[in-house]
Amino acid sequence: MKIYISADIEGIAGISHWDEATLGKQQYDIFQEQMTREVIAACEGAIAAGATEIIVKDAHDTGRNLDPYRLPLPAQLIRGWSGHPYSMVQELNSSFTALILIGYHSRAGSAKNPLAHTLSEDLNCILLNDQPIAEFHLVAMTAAYEKVPVVFVSGDSALCQAVKVYDTNIETVSTKKGIGESVWTIHPEEAVKQIQAGVESALQHQHQIEVKPLPENFKLEVQYKHPPDAYENSFYPGAKLQGEQSVIFETDDWFEVIRALCFIV
Repeated sequence: MKIYISADIEGIAGISHWDEATLGKQQYDIFQEQMTREVIAACEGAIAAGATEIIVKDAHDTGRNLDPYRLPLPAQLIRGWSGHPYSMVQELNSSFTALILIGYHSRAGSAKNPLAHTLSEDLNCILLNDQPIAEFHLVAMTAAYEKVPVVFVSGDSALCQAVKVYDTNIETVSTKKGIGESVWTIHPEEAVKQIQAGVESALQHQHQIEVKPLPENFKLEVQYKHPPDAYENSFYPGAKLQGEQSVIFETDDWFEVIRALCFIV
């Protein structure tokens, strides 16, 4: 069984401020450690379920957060960014049995996590077919494009609720909930324990999860905080300016959606 794990930091237990998520800032080391521990737990859960190959993508900021020496064998780690449109799931393909997401977070415009955003802090929102989306949706739909099911997601409570709306069969672990600029978090040890058990259970039942079909057509709308950004990015081929702060891009090919996002975000 070949498993892909993509890991972010804004949805791990306890994290509440951008300084805690930024390399070189005070207290970053604490949450870098917790991110690593939650990924280790996911790897151990996958191994217990029978995984023989595990690829982990360090998918936060620099892509250089996880301690590679701490990951259990047979895990392999992708660090940094290649520039490929798959981004947070770089190298994902149809050879993988399942996709697991650790430390993911609620979408831009959400009031449920002080670190809520979608791809960039310079955006107000990203909408797909007129619905606001999180990074989870971009990754899940990329996985669907490759015929790989998402079976487990950990992150803040609002993100977990959005995951269940997308597919009730995906197992989730809520690590915290946001209240204004604060978070109410479960104990970091409890997060580790629940993630390990949840991943093992999800993979034992992964045959029950079908890949969610993609829509036939895609309308991407990127809403920028700064109108000049919208104007500039409206010159991407096929894109058009809507109002003063939004760019619209339409296609029937999912890859074109994620390729556009590489250039207009």
